Amino acid sequence: MAGDEASGAQKPVSVLFVCLGNICRSPMAQGVFKSMTNSDTRVGTIDSAGTGAYHEGCPPDPRTMSVLEENGENSYDHQARKIRNSDFKDFDYVLAMDADNLHDLSRVQRHIIKNSGLHAAPAKVMMFGDFGGCKGEEVVDPYYGARDGFTIAYEQMTRFSKGFIEEILQGVDVAASGNRDRP
Repeated sequence: MAGDEASGAQKPVSVLFVCLGNICRSPMAQGVFKSMTNSDTRVGTIDSAGTGAYHEGCPPDPRTMSVLEENGENSYDHQARKIRNSDFKDFDYVLAMDADNLHDLSRVQRHIIKNSGLHAAPAKVMMFGDFGGCKGEEVVDPYYGARDGFTIAYEQMTRFSKGFIEEILQGVDVAASGNRDRP
């Protein structure tokens, strides 16, 4: 997360998207963001996780994949995983899909800080929807609903990703090392 003080350049920004089970919203956000920043050297690691381990090791929901594919994102591959303590030091931004996810992530981060003796964990934990023009906007979990919920989520992910790129990546100067770690 720290910049290269000698050159004035910063390391690429890393982003983790988080929802409940890591098969609908967060992998969709990861796919959309990865597609939008594919050749952007200001962005490093992009990943997603769930606050629960309900679907660990499973691929994204077929409706997530079909919406991504309909929008030209055909090379996305992912297996669901649960958030890890190390994610709070490995990622610059941990972005929640809804208030419940944000609450769970904040609780885990506080626990890490308390048990590590740190004053703060490096990751900025916040709502992904904060980048959509309406602070606190949530992505409703489409899992139990019809396919149109996935289309609505895709539209939100696109808008939020554009907002993140405009707000956070403006002014990020990355050394021309070409170093991009993208799982």
